Amino acid sequence: MTPTRTLYLLCSAAPPVFDVAHVIEDAQSRGWDVCLGLTPTAAHWVAGSLDGLAALTGHPVRWQYKLPGEPDVWPPADALLFAPATFNSLNAWALGLTDRFAVGVAAEAIGKGTPVVTMPCTNAALAAHPQFDQSLATLRAAGVSVLHGEGGFVPGPVGPDSPPHFPWPAALNALDGASAPHLP
Repeated sequence: MTPTRTLYLLCSAAPPVFDVAHVIEDAQSRGWDVCLGLTPTAAHWVAGSLDGLAALTGHPVRWQYKLPGEPDVWPPADALLFAPATFNSLNAWALGLTDRFAVGVAAEAIGKGTPVVTMPCTNAALAAHPQFDQSLATLRAAGVSVLHGEGGFVPGPVGPDSPPHFPWPAALNALDGASAPHLP
């Protein structure tokens, strides 16, 4: 299938990031041209795969802002998926703290009117923190589709390194039909 839409896939450092190559392939099979952006820690976690991920997407994998005057190496996004989105990334995003590339791109997408989907990945203890619900409410009020709880990611107990199942298909399904005009 020839890609007709551009997806910015942004990932935080949570265990589901190790499945990102399969997620990219699934998105590509759905007609998405995928550009992969990572938080700095996520980039560190998958450092040995960065060249392969760039080859898979056909675009540079980004985790840092470009320098002033440098050209943008990604086409404009038709939709954005931020998953897995950690407790830290979600709270920073909701508060507008854009010192990290992935969070900055997600924050800007809201202002551009780009359809945005996010799926948190956190344990139940962090999800119980009062700021977490406030951040999810802020993002929802801004038009972000937040896949948390039934139909999305359900937080598990503290301790396991990896959630038993991260519902990547639900995140990609939420993007079906998403498209946005390219704004200057």
